Amino acid sequence: MRLFPFRWFYMQILYLLIPMSVVLIVAAVLAFSWAVKHRQFDDLESPGMIPLLDDTDEERRRERQDQ
Repeated sequence: MRLFPFRWFYMQILYLLIPMSVVLIVAAVLAFSWAVKHRQFDDLESPGMIPLLDDTDEERRRERQDQ
């Protein structure tokens, strides 16, 4: 038993899905190009090193004494 008795109805969804997928792809390409244009991908390694360059205990003691 079919939900819709007409076979053509099952293919009608493609008229909606294909343009939606094209719009989604265009939006993804535009977002990527915007990120590249605004230099989001220039330095990918430095942000990962920042937690490793945390202050040492001696530097913290000096800062407390200076206050």
